[in-house]
Amino acid sequence: MTGLSKALAAWEKLFGRLQSVVIGVVHLHALPGTPRNSKSIQEIVDVACKEANIYFKHGVDAVIVENSHDIPYVKHPHIGPEITSYVTRVCAEIRRQFPKKPIGVQVLAGGNAEALAIAHACGLNFIRAEGFVYTAVADEGIIDACAGPLLRMRKHIGAENVMILADIKKKHSAHTITSDLTIQNVAQGAEFCLADGVIITGIMTGKQPDPQEAAVTQRVVSIPVLFGSGVTTENLHAFIGDANGLIVGSDFKVDGKMLNDLDEKRVEKFMKAVAKLRDTVVDENSAKKTKPTTTFIG
Repeated sequence: MTGLSKALAAWEKLFGRLQSVVIGVVHLHALPGTPRNSKSIQEIVDVACKEANIYFKHGVDAVIVENSHDIPYVKHPHIGPEITSYVTRVCAEIRRQFPKKPIGVQVLAGGNAEALAIAHACGLNFIRAEGFVYTAVADEGIIDACAGPLLRMRKHIGAENVMILADIKKKHSAHTITSDLTIQNVAQGAEFCLADGVIITGIMTGKQPDPQEAAVTQRVVSIPVLFGSGVTTENLHAFIGDANGLIVGSDFKVDGKMLNDLDEKRVEKFMKAVAKLRDTVVDENSAKKTKPTTTFIG
């Protein structure tokens, strides 16, 4: 497709499509040393690989590995080296089993440097970064912007092929300190600070954001815009038309609850709905879109 920004062209090249990319979340069982841990690292690796296989079997475009069960989370620099090592082991095995699939990683909470190092070491394609630009108050404490150090690290270690997808006004956080900024303002700030994409979420895991935010945001940035929470089979029609990507985790679990096991039937049902909507809603919206313009408001 002609006329795309560098970021959108890279997105399309990686995922094979510009819109409605579905990224399934591999929620790792609680890692050794964290309060909820009950499995060995080998058991955790085996479950994660099984889940990745289920996702790809049913046509999910990519997976992202997250240490989501390590509740309560600690933020950088209190993320121990053992956590980075465990997540690396999982990611390395998933990459070994699926050498050509798009795979990403997120290290909670705010472990963006750790995630970038893991992605580079394991040959992954992208990371999800909290607190990339602007400050927020999360349940782990204050999450400060990290774009400057993170981009310098990426350059230093030669990981510029790893995309950084940045949460903006993310879930589980208070944003009073930036209440004078809209999501679009923050998205523009993320683009100005060289994010490869931005992620819009609801107020917490499993809660949906405003479906209109993607279309509005795409008019002011030239990087991919994703929805990162609350997308379900039932509300998919409201989200799939405008988003470049959908990160889906909770809806794929038994009873739609993040802490439950993966439910293969729910994955299959969701992806069948995606296939139908891609042939109608996505194609119609693509025909209506014009090239976005970017104006940074700082």
